[in-house]
Amino acid sequence: MRQRPEQLAATLARGLKPVYLIHGEEPLQALEAADAVRAAARAQGFSEREVLNADAGFDWNSLAAAAGTQSLFGERRLVELRIPSGKPGDAGARALRAWCSRPPGDTVLMVASGRLDAQQMKSAWFTALDEAGVSVQTFALETRAFPEWLTRRALARGLKLAPEAVALLATQTEGNLLAAAQELDKLWMLHGDALLDAEALLAAVADSARFGIYDLADAALDGDPARCARILGSLRAEGEEAVLTLWALAREIRTLLQAAQECARGSAPEAALTRLKVWDKRKPLMRRALARLDAARLQRLLADCARVDRTVKGQEAGEPWDALLALALGLAGCDAGLARSA
Repeated sequence: MRQRPEQLAATLARGLKPVYLIHGEEPLQALEAADAVRAAARAQGFSEREVLNADAGFDWNSLAAAAGTQSLFGERRLVELRIPSGKPGDAGARALRAWCSRPPGDTVLMVASGRLDAQQMKSAWFTALDEAGVSVQTFALETRAFPEWLTRRALARGLKLAPEAVALLATQTEGNLLAAAQELDKLWMLHGDALLDAEALLAAVADSARFGIYDLADAALDGDPARCARILGSLRAEGEEAVLTLWALAREIRTLLQAAQECARGSAPEAALTRLKVWDKRKPLMRRALARLDAARLQRLLADCARVDRTVKGQEAGEPWDALLALALGLAGCDAGLARSA
């Protein structure tokens, strides 16, 4: 049974399932989902806990042994199986299917994994775990959903945040739910249920935002120059490679140029993006960019990519990160492109 993290508490309140699978890319949601399973297990008498780490060289017979081992004191157990790679291999897949075919009555199995791709989620071992119990997938929150998440969590914590305080906290901790949760806890300890405005929050909250190169590309596609500048500054401060940052931007520009050229020949944007195998989740961003940038502008941006590449490699004068900022702003729709030769 597949569920979202926010559905798990209600499911656990109705009783424990024999198997839980927690997987995905968001660490706070995964941590809290696992904690919820542990708490429910303890409340229902599963007082013993065994942890198995399925890293390289793991003996999958250990899982079968855990299924057959009886507690010395007759107590029920929670077995936690951690698969960091999300790839149990043939032996692991067989062991997981065997457990699910005959789950021991005195034991709950909780499997924790990182992100699983679409192929892994169609595998026989994943299906066996999902059908035997509950699978919970965690997702990184989209930028637009982050303020709402903060508001819900603050209310659950007993905090009262003014709208401008929510907006500021979203900016300060964007992309890092764990840091956001920690800041909310700290604010509660400092201020209790007093209404907090932006000024009070600014005095208490550190800048904990965490970004990746794809966040920069998304901000540029979304036409948000201020966010582009902030993300780029964060990437530079964190030691991100300039060449990888350029690669992320250039990839989007090439895809947009192909789509714009197809649209110029009469294709609808949706059809062009589908032919280019753009994910459905990213199509709205790409459509917004196509509405701002025609093929000629995108062709110039692609030429700018070559100039930035030479700058990054030291073959052309200039500061690579300034050149990357100009490129990102150009993709965002600002007329702040690189100086071009005549």
